Amino acid sequence: QVQLVESGGGLVQAGGSLRLSCAASGRTGRSYAMGWFRQAPGKEREFVAAINWIGSSTLYADFVKGRFTISRSNAKNTLYLQMNSLTPDDTAVYSCAACAAAVQTMCNQYNYWGQGTQVTVSS
Repeated sequence: QVQLVESGGGLVQAGGSLRLSCAASGRTGRSYAMGWFRQAPGKEREFVAAINWIGSSTLYADFVKGRFTISRSNAKNTLYLQMNSLTPDDTAVYSCAACAAAVQTMCNQYNYWGQGTQVTVSS
């Protein structure tokens, strides 16, 4: 089992930046691919970004390309999401997720989820 806890959410003005973190604990002794998702009120959860274990491959949703950057520190068991040029449309609960995977592989299905952190962008 892997436990995931997000932090770093909050209220920010449009055009501002936030950095989300996702701390992993539990059975972190093997390789895990990870990702970020978000869910806005009244909307389905949507994919934001993903990264493999060694950080050599990343994937982004079209709506965040050029604005968000996913990264990780395996030494700290932590996943990050740097979000720049935020707009009110980015307001959502952001959750991290993980799956056990080979070091260069991305997740097809996520097995572990955090509770999420609220990001609110004011206009």
